[in-house]
Amino acid sequence: MRTASFVLVTASMIAFANTATAADTDSLTTSALADTSVSAMDEPGGSQSDGLTYLVPEMKDAGWKVTDDRNRFKHRISFSPAYGKLGSENLFAFRIGYSPNTWLGYEASLGHNPASSLHGMLHTFNMILRYPLSGRFQPYATVGYGMMTVYPGQAINADPVTKNAITGGGGLELYIRNDVALRAEVRGATVLGQQLHTKGTVAYDYLEYTIGFSFFRSLGS
Repeated sequence: MRTASFVLVTASMIAFANTATAADTDSLTTSALADTSVSAMDEPGGSQSDGLTYLVPEMKDAGWKVTDDRNRFKHRISFSPAYGKLGSENLFAFRIGYSPNTWLGYEASLGHNPASSLHGMLHTFNMILRYPLSGRFQPYATVGYGMMTVYPGQAINADPVTKNAITGGGGLELYIRNDVALRAEVRGATVLGQQLHTKGTVAYDYLEYTIGFSFFRSLGS
């Protein structure tokens, strides 16, 4: 009888010890998870209270606001896909630019002008001139130089022809937020070439207008 009582008491003590150990383990696990969650919220690139993870920490509280700071145009690069017209034909363009200060930018542009019998490539290097304004609307002027290469279609037995081109015009950016803008632009393109049986240089004028988006990335102050 005493042996049975001793076995019963021993079994009860072992069960109580196991229960206490499990409770302590659960408490430590919960505490560690809570500490990890708080640490992730405190880190600039970690999960925030709204459940989102921001790869660019400064965008955390930006939303759709646009700053009036003129320095946002300084030391930044831009990528601008666009669609429009060159003359009466479609134009697909891609531009990449860099702004060393608040009022000046440099931009390289590549445009493809497909057509049924001929298609052309217009590649230019332009300067972007602006006077930063407060608000979302930012006008600018542009002037540049480049080359237009015309490729004959398969029905025409001729080699591609490359001519000098001078461009100039202006545009307007509507900033959706500091790093994204809707961009519309109108340029005049003057292609300098020669006409058959005519001496000297002949100027061919084309109107180019495009609309697209610009994406910006700051390189620091």
